[in-house]
Amino acid sequence: MSVQVEKLEKNMAKLTIEVSAEEVAKAITAAYQKQKGQISVPGFRKGKVPQAMIEKMYGAGIFYEEAANTMINENYPKATAECEMDIVSQPEIDVVQMEKGKAFIFTAEVAVKPEVTLGEYKGVEVEKASIEVTDEEIEAELKKEQDKNSRTIDVDDRAAQAGDTVTIDFEGFVDGVAFEGGAGKDYALTLGSNTFIPGFEDQLVGKSLEEDVEVNVTFPEDYNAEELKGKAAVFKCKIHKITTKELPELNDEFAQDVSEFDTLDEYKADVKATLTEKKEEEAKRIKEDAVVEKVIENATMEIPDAMIKTQVNQMVDDFARRVQSQGLSFEQYMQFTGSTIESVQEQMKPQALKRIQSRLVLEKVAEVEGISATEEKLDAEIKNMAEMYKMEADKFKELIGDYEKEQMMKDLAVQEAVTFLTGNAVEK
Repeated sequence: MSVQVEKLEKNMAKLTIEVSAEEVAKAITAAYQKQKGQISVPGFRKGKVPQAMIEKMYGAGIFYEEAANTMINENYPKATAECEMDIVSQPEIDVVQMEKGKAFIFTAEVAVKPEVTLGEYKGVEVEKASIEVTDEEIEAELKKEQDKNSRTIDVDDRAAQAGDTVTIDFEGFVDGVAFEGGAGKDYALTLGSNTFIPGFEDQLVGKSLEEDVEVNVTFPEDYNAEELKGKAAVFKCKIHKITTKELPELNDEFAQDVSEFDTLDEYKADVKATLTEKKEEEAKRIKEDAVVEKVIENATMEIPDAMIKTQVNQMVDDFARRVQSQGLSFEQYMQFTGSTIESVQEQMKPQALKRIQSRLVLEKVAEVEGISATEEKLDAEIKNMAEMYKMEADKFKELIGDYEKEQMMKDLAVQEAVTFLTGNAVEK
């Protein structure tokens, strides 16, 4: 294998990777061995048809795609290691030449980690965040505690109200025809949560158990399914269960039940102290964010689009997993919110760019100031992670590889850079 590197504009590079004709022949034969059991030829048992006969009947290129994918997967990592570039995106692969008896040539267009030129980064000025706790915030915290200690009770003597959770079956129709993805059974929906299309939940308020309900809505003009955009729809629904929350009364007895205090006033004072501590932590985070934002503003860097795209895709994947953990597929989420994968990606772009910029400037500050993580701090981080997974620290350390340890060291250095910057910032 050989690799040539061509530097492109805006921190992009093109790798041209060439694999020998001998390796091509091996890859084609391997593809034949993998696929021969799926190919039927009269007069031969499955898996016994000679490679030459298959190529004669179906064309020489029948095994090219499988062989090309194998060679790309094997040689792209080798090429990136050989050229020693700090690649920060998924490659855009293009096959240039794939032919029996000739070398296999493909290109990989990638983003390369941008250089950062720091501007002013020590002594930047930021606004001081308030840590005052208001009466309204204390009352809101008490309300949360009430909710946590509430009882969920079944309702069978009245109609559904806003705030109730109803368990429903539903099926959607447009022009009298059921549409794909528009049906569900035993779905728990909190009325007023705005989970479904606007107007859907409102029309279930006032409806009773086992009542057949027709919900009339209009899909938004920017809805993700082209065939449903702007269309009027009817959802046939039935409520099988209504539940509501019964809140405990706020008094001394409540304080005794949920805390170590005897009176509500003592409990409120403790809530205020806890909120103050949280606000101090929040103020610290706000200061850190503001300082990093200022350092980014003062720095110069050119972020390639491919790097942003890769970050966005990672964030979308993470978001999809979170949605799925809540019992809703990502496809259902997009349908109910009128989103598309493109609109979700577009929405996440600014945050993705900010994450990239923050990481780059903090790594540069760490480099310029000679900030690095110590082995002691790495061991402490490993111990914390081991406790999370309920493992012995030594056992956990054995399971993680050198690459993971290197990344942890980089992350710790970045955290140290944040501490350095905030320690040198000026609050006004």
